[in-house]
Amino acid sequence: MNKSCCMPEPDVTQGKSPAAPHARPAEVRDTAAMCAIPGGTFLMGGNDADGRPEDGEGPIRAVTLRPFLIDRAAVTNDCFAEFVRATGYVTDAERHGWSYVFRPEGVNNGVQARRASRQTPWWVAIDGAFWIMPEGPGSSVDARGDHPVVHVSWRDATAYAAWAGKRLPTEAEWEMAGRGGLEQMRFPWGDDLAPDGIHKCNIWQGRFPDHNTREDGHLGTAPVLSFEPNAFGLHNVSGNVWEWVSDWWSTHWHAAETPFTRDNPLGPSSGELKVIRGGSFLCHASYCNRYRLSARSCSSPDMSAAHTGFRCVADAA
Repeated sequence: MNKSCCMPEPDVTQGKSPAAPHARPAEVRDTAAMCAIPGGTFLMGGNDADGRPEDGEGPIRAVTLRPFLIDRAAVTNDCFAEFVRATGYVTDAERHGWSYVFRPEGVNNGVQARRASRQTPWWVAIDGAFWIMPEGPGSSVDARGDHPVVHVSWRDATAYAAWAGKRLPTEAEWEMAGRGGLEQMRFPWGDDLAPDGIHKCNIWQGRFPDHNTREDGHLGTAPVLSFEPNAFGLHNVSGNVWEWVSDWWSTHWHAAETPFTRDNPLGPSSGELKVIRGGSFLCHASYCNRYRLSARSCSSPDMSAAHTGFRCVADAA
């Protein structure tokens, strides 16, 4: 069961169909669009006063990583389209025939919902919603080529990463890269969400879930290079879309005082849910403030929704 207030609960009728075959290139693509992370030791996790103990954000611990490369931005609709053209890949949302769309702001007029999520009724299951029709039939990404691809499951993200000669980041790699060298700050730019009144990320402004003032300039997703990057060159680490990472979800595995949880950690060896990081354009302090760097959540590996995407990493040469 999904533990996140930000995500709809998974549907048991979706099934566990296998991912479609994909071709893998001989070498990593697009290293020019990747940022080099030097590796070393950083302080992972947090104990923010407005954090969620049930999410396992703590304890704060020193983690050591090897150098790696990470995409400066989330994978775009244009890039995912290239993958689909090259491989014929079919996403989980297409296989299932539906995906979750945010209802108050996100559904086309006349598009009927299959049902609403029980725990989070602003999420509705829409037949025909998938990455190329993100609000369901009649919608399009034609004007959103530089926006992050959404309605992709963890399995879809893993398939794309393999085709690109890359992989999904570990949770530790994602957080180290997202912090940009800042130690224990709440956001990639510091502790103040909007310093001098300037918006630094794409999250919900106004009253959630029925009124978004768009003060940051965006209603839904924003182009992946929107807002200033962090000190390592990464854009939109906080907000815009949740990002899949490779780790299985646990709230206690990383709390063990053993070397394997501190040296290049890969997360638990098995589980039912996968970790997502970074928050999304739907996050708001009144309900879900998981756009903080230490915040974390989870979803089922075959789950998709209108606010979840990913970025990739590769081992440094």
